[in-house]
Amino acid sequence: MRRMGPSLGRVPDEALLSGLTTGDQEIAVAFVRRFQRTVFGVALAVVGDPQLAEDIAQQTFERAWRHAQVYDPRRGSVRTWLTTIAHNLAIDAVRARRASPVAPEDLEALLGAVTDTPERHAEAEEGSERVRRAVSTLPREQARALVMAGIYGMTAREVAAFESVPLGTAKTRIRAGTAKLRAVLEREEER
Repeated sequence: MRRMGPSLGRVPDEALLSGLTTGDQEIAVAFVRRFQRTVFGVALAVVGDPQLAEDIAQQTFERAWRHAQVYDPRRGSVRTWLTTIAHNLAIDAVRARRASPVAPEDLEALLGAVTDTPERHAEAEEGSERVRRAVSTLPREQARALVMAGIYGMTAREVAAFESVPLGTAKTRIRAGTAKLRAVLEREEER
């Protein structure tokens, strides 16, 4: 009398998400299984620590369960919503444990790590791979600013100081990079 088999495997993402609010354990398990690799991949790409990434993934699913009723499909897919939650939680974790600033000469290597990491080979996760590919299509200045702000949690002011550019230029690079990244990902999602 197990429902999870093929029936829940074919249920649309939105239906699984709305099913979380019912408290049905099988729906919750199906939801987590469907998105666990994506959520963990995003968290791991940001924090670089598998144990912390697992904690962030769990927090992501808890938050999705608590806020399933506020999901708006007009603003993006369930996958996009979840990865945004995971990314924001991971950024918060990075900011909380903020270690030392990145040396300018190390930034190129870090930017390369965003586009080709060992995690990609271990996880082979399509979501994080899509983001890496999309970041690699951005102009270099925008990609650098976006990675510094989005992955390393730097403020626009810190990016400006780090890159030796005016604050407005740093903000423009971050904003333009974010808009271009979103457009690339949305085009891919439509395919």
